[in-house]
Formats: sequence, structure tokens, C-alpha cells
Amino acid sequence: MTIKWTPDAVWSTVLNFTKIDKELARRAYNLGKDVRDWKVELAQKDLIDIGLDKKRIVPILYRPFDIRYTYYTGKSRGFHCMPRPEVMQHMMQENLGLLTCRQQNKVGFYHALVCNNIVESCVVSNKTREINYLFPLYLYPKRNNPKKGSSGSVMMLFEPEADYNVKKPNLSPKLLEQLKMIFKKIPTPEQIFFYIYAVFYSNLYRSRYAEFLKIDFPRIPFTKNYKLFQKMSNLGKELTELHLLKSKALSNPISKFQGDGTNTVEKPKYNEKEKKVFINKNRYFEGIEKEVWDYQIGGYQVCDKWLKDRKGKILTLDNIRHYCKVVTALKKTIEIQKKSDKLYSYIEKELIEFDK
Repeated sequence: MTIKWTPDAVWSTVLNFTKIDKELARRAYNLGKDVRDWKVELAQKDLIDIGLDKKRIVPILYRPFDIRYTYYTGKSRGFHCMPRPEVMQHMMQENLGLLTCRQQNKVGFYHALVCNNIVESCVVSNKTREINYLFPLYLYPKRNNPKKGSSGSVMMLFEPEADYNVKKPNLSPKLLEQLKMIFKKIPTPEQIFFYIYAVFYSNLYRSRYAEFLKIDFPRIPFTKNYKLFQKMSNLGKELTELHLLKSKALSNPISKFQGDGTNTVEKPKYNEKEKKVFINKNRYFEGIEKEVWDYQIGGYQVCDKWLKDRKGKILTLDNIRHYCKVVTALKKTIEIQKKSDKLYSYIEKELIEFDK
């Protein structure tokens, strides 16, 4: 079975889904019983009412480094259960978003990931208490009235309410004013985003605030030293480009796909001694060190999870190239984390005390 998460496959599914009886649709797509917030009949009605248009097929980040496609109508309890248009609309245009959690289980804080698309609610973890919150860097003009006070997986960065009249950074003016006063210049929104991202990936930061990170959103320590801020921000930019798989450093992957036979993923298995990940008895990815194989983002062991989600499917050439890039991105992430730890040790010595 080849992987059918392409735009064409989504379009074919949507067309067919709207034409068949709801009970037949339930069986055809293995949908199970209706639940309170999602019903086959309402999903079909939503597609028909909104009108079928290929422009509504959009990429969605499903799990770390796992982008799929969906048909996005933006209507709650329609084709999607809770599409969160009040926030996702900002990710339908050029943007960056920060994914993190409010609480973590005892395994530690690995729950931070960048995105530039709309997202599924369990990108960083499928555990209920670790559902991800999305913080867009920019806010775009409002398209409809957001529902205030609704609970769920999305949230604004620093600002509980925002002016939607013009595109603007989703950053507190008070924060920008205090950074300007201390740095004698205003950092760009991207610089601030990258700085935060590098801090979240510092192992020193994660260990120092381990207990607090279990119970609330991660807090961001800002340094008074602008040069130190810049260096940390530059590392965050590298991480961002790696995690969006846009880095030039990924043009020469550290892993290769080897062996003879079928490309069907049967049961992923890691051989530490040989540094190989087998997808079946004969085919494998080589050059994967144990620290890369074990690397975790949120609740997932990334390399293992990506393959397990494709069990029984045939890897295409693009899939193989993608996985080799992911392996390379994780290897370079580990290298950057070591650099960020060195910088973070100085950040703690020169922290900004913000006005309350």
C-alpha cells in the first residue's frame, strides 16, 4: 500500500465522501460511531455547504517532521471537530508558530517545536495533559469573530487579546519597550522568536526549570547582554531552519538507504552496533547514531515514530529522502543544543527583571 496523504488523495476522498450515504461513508473510511463533537452527517454537510474547492486543501503538521494534507473549512463540528479558525487563520499565510505545552509528564521537557502550517492538536504529544498550544509569531487581519474564553489547544503569544486591523507581531508592546530600553534598539520579531526557541532547546534550561515545566507554561529568561541575545537568536534561527527542513545543511544527509528488496515498512528495528534502522529484513537506513535514534520531541521518539506511522506502507523516493533529512536535522540539533548550553550559562548571570 502506497502512502495516500497527498493533495490529490485528499481531493478524491472529499469528493467521494460527499456523495455516498453516511453509513456507507462510515464503513468505507472506518469512522466508527458518532461522538458529541463530530458526526458523519455534519461533516458531509459542512463540505457541501462550504463548497468544494481544491484551494481548501492545505498542509497540516501532524507529528514532528510529518506534514500531511487536509481539507480545511474552518467550521467547528463540521469536517473537523475543532478547527480553531480564530488562531489557525494566522497560519494560513506566511508565518512562524511555536508549539509547546502547559504541563508535562515526568519524562522531562522536550515539548517545543516550530511550525509554519496549521497543526493537529497532538503534534508534540498525544497525552491529554500535554496537548499542544500554538503561538503564532504574526497576527493577520481577522476573517471572522473568534470565540472568547474557549478552551483547547491554541493560544496567543503574550497577548490575550489582539488588534486584528493590520498584520502585527504577536508580542507584548510592554516586552518590546523594555527590550528597547535595555538593548537601545528593538529586536525584530523573528530575532525574539529565534532566541526563545534556542532557550527552549537548551538542556541547561530544561534541567534547571524541570519541576516548574511540569506544571505551567515555560517562562522565558531574557539576557541584558544584546550580543549574547544575538548569538542565542542565531542558534535559534539555525534550529528553526533545521526543524522546518529548510536548512542548507540538510543538502548532504548523514544517512543513506541501503539493501535490496521491497521498501515496505514492516517492523522498524534499530541495530546500535551497526548504526542501522531496519524497516524490514533487508532494507535499512545507515549512519544513525543511538543519540539520534533515541532523540525525543515531546512525547515521541522521532525516528521510530515516523516509521511506525508508515507500517505496512511502501516508502517512496521522497519519503526516503525526507527521513534522511530528519535524521540529519536531529544530529545537527544535538550539536546546536551543546552550543546553546554554553551561552545559556551566561544568560542566567545577566537576566532582565521585567516590570510587573
